[in-house]
Amino acid sequence: MRLLVTGGTGYIGSHTVRELVRRGHEVVVFDNLRLGHREAISVPLVEGELTDGALIERTLADGHFEAVLHFAGYAVVGESVTDPRKYFTNNVGGSINLLNAMLAAGVRMLVFSSTSEVYGEAQALPVPEDHPKLPTNPYGESKWMVEQVLNRYSAYGLRSIALRYFNAAGAAEDGTLGEDHRPESHLIPNAILGALGRKPFQFTCSPVPTPDGTTIRDYIHVLDLAAAHVLALDALNAGHSSAAYNVGLGRGYSTKQVVETVQQVTGVRFATSQGQPREGEPAEKFASNERIQAELGWSPQHDLESMVRTALSWHRGHPEGYGQR
Repeated sequence: MRLLVTGGTGYIGSHTVRELVRRGHEVVVFDNLRLGHREAISVPLVEGELTDGALIERTLADGHFEAVLHFAGYAVVGESVTDPRKYFTNNVGGSINLLNAMLAAGVRMLVFSSTSEVYGEAQALPVPEDHPKLPTNPYGESKWMVEQVLNRYSAYGLRSIALRYFNAAGAAEDGTLGEDHRPESHLIPNAILGALGRKPFQFTCSPVPTPDGTTIRDYIHVLDLAAAHVLALDALNAGHSSAAYNVGLGRGYSTKQVVETVQQVTGVRFATSQGQPREGEPAEKFASNERIQAELGWSPQHDLESMVRTALSWHRGHPEGYGQR
């Protein structure tokens, strides 16, 4: 298939682009390069903003695409609390521009990068897809808004699969693709950087009522996420109706457990300290992944140790990430 991938130079997007190409698809990426890296992809790139409705409309009209995979959007919980306008303008407004451009171009299949943040505080564990949608931060609200728009746009024949993934981690097995955010806000890479002596490690989770007092999350390898996107695309192409699926390992790890795993894999007992807690984060959340296993045939192939091991390989081999900007 000929595919447009928005946000394809980003962390999850670039791994998915590589998997799509490996499976024989023809891919074009649309990205503003603010958070992604041109070096992460080897396919054609259209540089631009989804808030530029005319540009995304021209891109789709001229590209003869059959489907879209939509990763583009801002995704930092704490930042969304302090700058909600940025999240609603880009994540919601940009997505609506994309959907309208798809309709104008006759493209009717979309795989959407959603998030477990749509659920808010977990009222049941593991969290099922029909859990109430009560996001606790503007990031989660913006993704849930887009999911609701997608549901309404089915009136125009647009079919979509939203993948609500939990905490992405890990890197390509060959060490050539990985996580490179500036600044880095994710736990596993920050713990690895602490183990490598590149920056002091600080806990940024608020005190919560869990066994060790730190937040509990479900972590999922970026390669398993990429595989889920490919399966979702295949399902839509085979006529699958619109749906939403959790993508997670199906169990939770506390922040302290993750740090201990990084220390075990690296062999370094690095120092830790308490930093500024982040706002808007629930205490415990992990996925029920039975639905995606039953309906799309997906199952996670990597455990937490694999996530840390591959991420460590990436950071050791790329001390400057994809290079200074």
